[in-house]
Amino acid sequence: MIETVVSVDLMIEEKLKIKKNRLEPDILNGDEKRLCIVSGIYGDELQGQYICYEVIRRIKQNFDNLQGIVDIYPSLNPIGLDSRSRDIPDSNIDMNLLFPGSKSGAVGEYSASCIFDDIKGADICIDLHASNLYLKEVPQVRLNDDNADMLLPIAKCLNTDMIWIHPSTSVLNGSLAFSLNEAGVKSLVIESGEAYRINKDYCEKIIDGIFALMGDMGIWNGKVIVPHVPSITNDDDMVYMNSESSGIFIPNVNLYEKVCIGDEIGKVVNVITGSVEEVIYAESNGMICSLRDYPVIEEGSLIARIVGGEEDE
Repeated sequence: MIETVVSVDLMIEEKLKIKKNRLEPDILNGDEKRLCIVSGIYGDELQGQYICYEVIRRIKQNFDNLQGIVDIYPSLNPIGLDSRSRDIPDSNIDMNLLFPGSKSGAVGEYSASCIFDDIKGADICIDLHASNLYLKEVPQVRLNDDNADMLLPIAKCLNTDMIWIHPSTSVLNGSLAFSLNEAGVKSLVIESGEAYRINKDYCEKIIDGIFALMGDMGIWNGKVIVPHVPSITNDDDMVYMNSESSGIFIPNVNLYEKVCIGDEIGKVVNVITGSVEEVIYAESNGMICSLRDYPVIEEGSLIARIVGGEEDE
């Protein structure tokens, strides 16, 4: 059932509408579990669009297996999606700083408030993200250490390669996941791929994980996978590789690749002189979990993240 969660009049007789698709059994007994899946807070992140479509398609294809409520919100920032903008257009406001929102606020705050109120009361919320224009990321769940004990069992169901536990001091207080956790809704963020693109392999992995979670919750009676066992990491395990020069970055590694200290990550080249400005070497043993995708860089640009190793003593 398609429902309108937010409806706001805009200029020139336009209207902002944020919708959800509620999938539920034909007969409810009143104690069903409820899972919310949200996407599109950032208009340039498209991975969630495919994931939402495919989850809905698979549920409808085997509807008799549905034993609980699944609310799917494919686009929380539809005008950002239409304009391929990361923020809310015109205002240039990051929507993921506005939760829990305000009914008396501007369009973004009002929309955030309506979305927040609609999700409240759910058992679990999964917030789907891709990376930005500059980096590509392996599929991962992100959560903060204040909620790690509560959320880790859920995160392990989601079939990602990594669970990254952040210190609570680095988590945005206005994000949807933070605000929902404060309100008692167990909420996690999934990050994967890159902006403006859909990586079907990553999406299929996450979709399988969502159905595994639904099975664990008692929402889905159909066959599900045994989730991949993820590595669990925190900020102390993560090594950031930044450029010390400007130019064009030519990578020498791929995502998931295991590297050792001293291995070449890539080069920064000067295209007018034909010279190499910098060779970037791994400063840790581990796996490449984030890698620069947009080749134009400036001094200080993040080139890669390496997880799972220790620096040489």
